Amino acid sequence: MIHREDRGSVTVLRMEHGKANAVDDELFTDLNRALDDVEGSSARALVLTGTGSMFSAGVNLFKVLEGGGAYVEEFLPVLSSSIRRLFDHPLPIVAAVNGHAIAGGCILAAACDRRVMNSEQGSIGVTELLVGVPFPVDALEVLRFLMPDRHVQSLVYSGRTLSAEEALQIGLVEEVAAGDELLDHACEMANKLGRLAGDAFATTKRLIRRPTLDRMRALSPEIDPDVLEIWSRPETLDGIRTFLDQTVGKK
Repeated sequence: MIHREDRGSVTVLRMEHGKANAVDDELFTDLNRALDDVEGSSARALVLTGTGSMFSAGVNLFKVLEGGGAYVEEFLPVLSSSIRRLFDHPLPIVAAVNGHAIAGGCILAAACDRRVMNSEQGSIGVTELLVGVPFPVDALEVLRFLMPDRHVQSLVYSGRTLSAEEALQIGLVEEVAAGDELLDHACEMANKLGRLAGDAFATTKRLIRRPTLDRMRALSPEIDPDVLEIWSRPETLDGIRTFLDQTVGKK
């Protein structure tokens, strides 16, 4: 599910999980294992990317429907802890957004240090409210860290997905590149960050992100139980089923 390729001092982690790289408990388990392995290696920086036309289409909603409330109760804490792990990783991480980065896929990209997006294909955005589910605290705080609140609110409330150029304009990504140049460009960005003194970078990153991490820790126990309860409601699952039927069709 996570294919690892070492390019000198930069390690590329490529999500290869079905047609859409949808995030679920299996993908997060593999991603967390890869993040742990890289932290103990000689790698100086990471690139996270997807496969084909998909960076990630977000949460595997079909699996949510199959598992119901029991799966949601298991999955949402894994989702939150994995986002926090990516956000708090000591190495520089660049997201090479090769294609669609929707909902949880957008959050994965936002949790990285830098983002470069394919200028030729793909869209990016957070569609959770269109599905009828709220954000866990960690997911929303990652967006709040990345962009001004006015952009976060507009993006979240509308559920609109953006082209690479539109995402660049509001700061959701920092750079765009042609598809055949995307990975090389991302690796170059990662290599520049990796040349910085490792301990100094990790300490500085931790200081920059500390207020967001503190809010995650403070708010999660208060808000995430409500998030879990809403995700688990029968009417929410019915809404997810209707959304899937209207967008991607029945599995």
